[in-house]
Amino acid sequence: MAEQVQPPVSTPGTNGGKGLAIASLVLGILSLCASAFWWCGGPISIVGLVLGALGVKSRGKGMAIAGMILSVVGLLLLVIFRVIFRGLVLNNWISHFLTNRGY
Repeated sequence: MAEQVQPPVSTPGTNGGKGLAIASLVLGILSLCASAFWWCGGPISIVGLVLGALGVKSRGKGMAIAGMILSVVGLLLLVIFRVIFRGLVLNNWISHFLTNRGY
């Protein structure tokens, strides 16, 4: 009689710990898209950076590092957009204030 071959049993959560790395990569990509909006771009970038740091120890080390890099780039873009926006708004406000003598 031939032996019956059992299929391998997969249990939930046995992806080699790549979940944090994948989440970091996804949040890194989202942080690039949301970097123009400080209220959502900042938290997304920070969470992506933290998850990437935690995911470096997993099998998805490359994805975690890519997620961390994208999150840092998202944070840098966020700062650049904020500086430009504040410069434009403050410049317009100051010129309006000086032109109208504060009224």
